[in-house]
Amino acid sequence: MTQQTPIVSMRGIHKRFGAVLANQGVDFDLQAGEIHALLGENGAGKSTLMRILYGLYRADAGSIAVDGRPALIRSPRDAIALGIGMVTQHFALAAPLSVTENVILGQEGRLRLDLKSAEAQVTAAAQRFGLTVNPRAQVHTLSIGQRQRVEILKALYRQARVLILDEPTAVLIPQEVEQLFQTLMRLKAEGVSVVFISHKLSEVTRIADRVTVMRSGCVVGSMPAAQTSPAELARMIVGQTITSVSKPRQLAADRPMLILDDVWADDDKGAPMLRGISLQVNAGEIVGLAGVAGNGQTELAELIEGTRACRRGRILVDGADVTRAGPARMMQAGVGRIPEDRHASVVGDLTVAENMALEHLNEFGRHGFLDRARLRRHAEQLIAEYQIKARPEDRIRTLSGGNMQKVILARVLERRPRVIVVSQPTRGLDIRATEYIHGKLLDQRQRGAAILLISEDLDELLKLADRIAVIYGGRIVGVMPAETATPERLGLLMVGMSHETGGPDHGAQS
Repeated sequence: MTQQTPIVSMRGIHKRFGAVLANQGVDFDLQAGEIHALLGENGAGKSTLMRILYGLYRADAGSIAVDGRPALIRSPRDAIALGIGMVTQHFALAAPLSVTENVILGQEGRLRLDLKSAEAQVTAAAQRFGLTVNPRAQVHTLSIGQRQRVEILKALYRQARVLILDEPTAVLIPQEVEQLFQTLMRLKAEGVSVVFISHKLSEVTRIADRVTVMRSGCVVGSMPAAQTSPAELARMIVGQTITSVSKPRQLAADRPMLILDDVWADDDKGAPMLRGISLQVNAGEIVGLAGVAGNGQTELAELIEGTRACRRGRILVDGADVTRAGPARMMQAGVGRIPEDRHASVVGDLTVAENMALEHLNEFGRHGFLDRARLRRHAEQLIAEYQIKARPEDRIRTLSGGNMQKVILARVLERRPRVIVVSQPTRGLDIRATEYIHGKLLDQRQRGAAILLISEDLDELLKLADRIAVIYGGRIVGVMPAETATPERLGLLMVGMSHETGGPDHGAQS
């Protein structure tokens, strides 16, 4: 790629939030028709930089040029007018409306809607960029990958020449990732420039032309993607060599610790969600549960935690029937729970020390009063053991996502549970925090705990699990040893395209 005037040039960008300097004199260039990966740990400043470019934040100092001309970007409207679009992890779509209505929503000069004409225009734009979407489909009926395509189409329909994608593959199955990458290569050929923010370094080195790494609000390196590797990028991101945890040889795993026997349960509206789930997790084993969001994973976790009623079937923990048990009895039976929404698992205005003891505060009581000295000592011990960057008296809402997750881990694992149900444990976490969480889960496996790991990240499941089950439509549609599983095979099962095991509980009780 020949050097030319960058389509975007950011110079000396500074941004402060209170005492935190999020961007410190950042320079960033984006060439026309390139895919430029922007990497860094959570808090490194990459999302702040792109939010400034899209007009969601205003820089305290620095300048932006588009096509070599100074640009004043005070809002997303200004960015869109300059041909800059952004697709975040949380899509901004109106679920009851059609694809076409979402794409043209907010367009200026549209006092009257000619839906037929608009559908033709949206179809033409989709075909041009290779985005397979039905213009008449209602958004609420679409898969995550399809919704992402609508968001991209919405930006391109507004003549975007620069597309910012924030963690675009985080919730996609492998087949959808491939479709996304084909779209990006097509956009690149059309001259569209892409900023690709991701924690998945193998994807970055595969799709990107250039890579820029940020750390502590500064750029620490920028290079052609072909001249680096995932290991080198990981070292640049954290400032030191990161050793990826490896799964030790499995100890004898023939003692059933968690048994789900023909379990049925309803969703929040009273409609059937779990339909005859049969699954077994043995002591010293991690069973991964793969599935596209909304296929019953959340309900299954709540069932085992005791927060959702079981309509039919049995749940056994170490041989004891806990089918009708509530949360307190489930904990007494040895079930530890690490829910998918870490913010909902803590009380934001309470301290770190109070949150660490939240599920057993009665143990810190003394004559009807809370023994705060003992509570603090307990927190200090766990903070040191779990390498949490916080003080006992800090409000937990002030912690980063990684440190908040460590608090929840500490609270659960110090009880040495026999069964651990963990949902999306590293969602939104950077490479350092992810490796730490993975190491702790493998430690629990070696201790002999039975772990049900629910994750939409197939790389995570393939790395940690001994067996992987796939859930689709509230049923287990496949169970296989992790060493025989592939992302492609799992992806097909996740969208209901292949039932390879001959029955929902095949291999589940082995």
